[in-house]
Amino acid sequence: MPANVFVLGLDQLNLDTLAHLPQEDYAFHELLHKDELIGIDDIDIPALLNRAEERLESFAGPIDAVIGYWDFPVSSMVPILCRRRGLPSAPLEAVVKCEHKYWSRLEQRKVIGEVPAFALVDLEGDGELPPDLELPVWLKPVKSVSSELAFHVGDRTELDEALGAIREGIDKYGEPFEFVLDQIDLPPEIAAVGATACLAEEAAVGQQLTVEGYAQAGRAHVYGIIDSLTYPDSSSFLRYQYPSRLPAQVRARLVDISTRVIEHLGLESTTFNIEYFWDPDRDRIRLLEVNPRHSQSHAKMFEAVDGVSNHEVMVELALGRAPGERTGGAYGVAAKWFLRTFDDGVVTRSPSPEDVARVEQELDGVTVHVVAQQGGRLSELAQQDSYSYELAQVFVGARDEAELIEKYERVVQLLPIEITDGDGARG
Repeated sequence: MPANVFVLGLDQLNLDTLAHLPQEDYAFHELLHKDELIGIDDIDIPALLNRAEERLESFAGPIDAVIGYWDFPVSSMVPILCRRRGLPSAPLEAVVKCEHKYWSRLEQRKVIGEVPAFALVDLEGDGELPPDLELPVWLKPVKSVSSELAFHVGDRTELDEALGAIREGIDKYGEPFEFVLDQIDLPPEIAAVGATACLAEEAAVGQQLTVEGYAQAGRAHVYGIIDSLTYPDSSSFLRYQYPSRLPAQVRARLVDISTRVIEHLGLESTTFNIEYFWDPDRDRIRLLEVNPRHSQSHAKMFEAVDGVSNHEVMVELALGRAPGERTGGAYGVAAKWFLRTFDDGVVTRSPSPEDVARVEQELDGVTVHVVAQQGGRLSELAQQDSYSYELAQVFVGARDEAELIEKYERVVQLLPIEITDGDGARG
């Protein structure tokens, strides 16, 4: 009988990817749809957990695994639900050590030196930076999602504006995260900070990248490194590209750093991804953040290059199995592109399903996911960064980087997108 795997936040794009896994002994079931969990304004975790439990209880067969590939609240709900049913999962305390940005920094600093300078900022005070930090810095809540309320601050005016925005919006994720903190025994210094505090960090520079891997039986394993390229003069992502083009010695250092951090944090029976900066001028690495899950954004890239998506690793771990070997896919390189505009506006025309089908038929290895729907205002889109708006996500597999860029540029030409009350720039 196929293993019954329940997916928190199931969506069609990822269901299609899960369906391509080479094993035939999985049966995937929706355990709350993505729209019930992601992009919602009122995150009531007890109510969400109860709803998930009701659906599990109503299932007639065995429940073999509960998985999720989204950020909070999914990343925190999976270990809670698995713990209740005795299913393999990361310990909740280890997950929280990753998700609470201040606690995570304290733990990282115990085992590696590649941690940027950081300190808490008093949101109720005069807004001064702690004495050990000077501008420019990044300001961010200790709990946020998809770079929401994360601001690069270069002068006093930007500092005041960022603090005002964080004060106004910090409860959106901070308050539900308090419920998660209440489920574990916190060290006194973290209990005193809570979930609605603000962190300032040294502004790292250089090339952004992500290390993906998994932890099992007390050991961390890295299976891929992805380059994260940004738009010119912006922190907004242009594309993720796999495999990484970094020098071999830099990749080896990243594997070593990642292994030490994950094993120290106590992550177990889970995938992970760690974001970094590498400054080639000074050959300096800085760890940005640790996520106790793999990135669903990378799934199609791994499938294109390695022959199987990173979802397989997640599913096998959730079933208590060791992930299998990767044998190679149809393409030499793959990317997830982010078609963006940097000005607000109303979408007066967005690609129809027929438009998308024509693009995907013309260009092999291309999948298009439209984000900004016709009639919507861009500033009302959920889970956008602080500086831009996604119009579409474009997955591309290619022989090499030149063909990768050529295919994407052709997609941009073919997709009909029109925006008013903004310049309609498409990158």
